[in-house]
Amino acid sequence: MKRTLLLVSVVVSSLFLSCGKQESGCQPKTPASEKVDMIAYCTANGINYTEHSSGILYQIITQGSGMTPTVNNTVSTVYTGKLLNGTTFDATANPISFSLGGVIEGWKIGIPLIQKGGRILMVIPSALAYSCTGSGSIPPNSPLFFDVTLTDVK
Repeated sequence: MKRTLLLVSVVVSSLFLSCGKQESGCQPKTPASEKVDMIAYCTANGINYTEHSSGILYQIITQGSGMTPTVNNTVSTVYTGKLLNGTTFDATANPISFSLGGVIEGWKIGIPLIQKGGRILMVIPSALAYSCTGSGSIPPNSPLFFDVTLTDVK
C-alpha cells in the first residue's frame, strides 16, 4: 500500500512539474533581460518613459479624468499594438469594450495608471504579455508596444 501511494505521488508530482514546462523548449524572458531593447525602442520613438516596478515602461500622454479602472471594470479603448521592430499586429479605429480582468497582465497594470479619456504609451515585457506562447502574429518572448486611449470605464 505504501509503495502504491509513493508511486502515485511520484507520478502526480511529475505531471504537475511537466505542466509548467514549455514543450517548445522556450525559456520565458525576465523583464530585466529585455530592458535594454525596451529602452532602445523608447529612445528611438521619442517616448519619455517612467519605469513601473513590474518592468513596464510607460508615458502618460493624457491623464484623463473621472473613473480609474480596475480589473473588475469593463473598459473601452482605441489602441495600436506593435512589435518592437515596428510591425503593427493589432489596431482599432473605433472603441472596443472588454473586461480589463481578461487581458494580458501588462494591460491590467498599465491601464489603471490613467483615467477615462486618458492616453498612455506602454512598452510591456514579454513576461507580462504572451511570454513563451506568443499569440497569432506575435512571436514568443516579444516585448510589446501599445498606444492606448481609454474611452470609457464601466
